Amino acid sequence: MKIGVVTFPGSLDDVDAQRAVSFGGHEAVALWHGDHDLKAVDAVVLPGGFSYGDYLRCGAISRFSPVMTEVIAAAERGMPVLGICNGFQILCESHLLPGALIRNDHRRFVCRDQRLRIENVDTPWTAAYASGQEITVVLKNGEGGYVADEATLDRLEGEGRVVARYLDINPNGSMRDIAGVSNERGNVVGLMPHPEHAVEDLTGSGTDGLGFFTSLAEQVFA
Repeated sequence: MKIGVVTFPGSLDDVDAQRAVSFGGHEAVALWHGDHDLKAVDAVVLPGGFSYGDYLRCGAISRFSPVMTEVIAAAERGMPVLGICNGFQILCESHLLPGALIRNDHRRFVCRDQRLRIENVDTPWTAAYASGQEITVVLKNGEGGYVADEATLDRLEGEGRVVARYLDINPNGSMRDIAGVSNERGNVVGLMPHPEHAVEDLTGSGTDGLGFFTSLAEQVFA
């Protein structure tokens, strides 16, 4: 598969995401924030970083970049889209996912290896995992607290749209320990931790995140 990775001004993890895509057995395609062309990719990754300097709100300006016009339209047609950290924030700002990401409740940037439980394996990004599987990936954020109104949270829980949940410690005050969610169709997933930093043993972070990138072929072409 051809998987596009968008670079915004201030993206930090776009190259890491491209490498993870390659480790997952796919062709990584670089996409630029100012383009209206998705280059015929089969899926899109919005990487972590500080797009547009996080001015206004994290992801608020990126939501209006030309490439996001194409990403939003493609996602609404069913294309798989994964937003990681800042990418998750962009998806919420774009209204492709419900809720919002706000400043960590302890008001400090957090960087740690974080244990997660995979709650939903019925998405193109999590099909390689077992339901309830516990993994450890890198977490690094300053505005990672997931919030939504109670009705939205209940709907996410009831529809099985909580994709991943924090274990052992809630690192940022996210409601109901939510680390990631999906849209109703399941093709759009936002995740605050960074699976792209846990795809090879060489980096010391293990390979628990690799499933987010190997899942696509398993789910999309099943």
